[in-house]
Amino acid sequence: MTCQRGIELMERVLTMVVMAGLLSACAQKKATTWKIFPLQRNTPHDGLAVVSQPDGYGVHLYLETDTSDPAVCAPRWLPDPARLFNGNGSAPFSSGLAPRSEFFAAVNRREVRNTLKQELEALCKLRAPQARWQWLEPPLKPSELTPVSLPALEYPDLLTDPVEEKEREDKLLKEN
Repeated sequence: MTCQRGIELMERVLTMVVMAGLLSACAQKKATTWKIFPLQRNTPHDGLAVVSQPDGYGVHLYLETDTSDPAVCAPRWLPDPARLFNGNGSAPFSSGLAPRSEFFAAVNRREVRNTLKQELEALCKLRAPQARWQWLEPPLKPSELTPVSLPALEYPDLLTDPVEEKEREDKLLKEN
């Protein structure tokens, strides 16, 4: 009788171990799937969706070009992607901001970089058809980011002080 109980207990434990292994294998496979597809923002080829989570979440990479030199068109990297929703559904969309760490996780994947290269080359052909296409690798870690230099603000570009503006309004109202 005791030997029979031991065998039954071993069968149950073995069944539970096999079932747990199968369930964890299914969960791992689902978690590691990545889906990459163009997701237009304003014009064709100006956005790329990267679904990195099994529930359809991911990042929407905004694609931009640098045409400051009219003879060359190259990628301009924007490391602040939008949050992608419904990436596995029929109507994916983006909203808000995703962490930069997700941008770096996405561009560190070879298939994402290959798709980025294709989409950015097509975007350059649309925006600067006469320019030569030049591929520049995306930054793969925060230390590789270079800030975009923008022109300095001039005095006419600045807003007036709200307190001074309110005083001028009050003065004008009192005069009338």
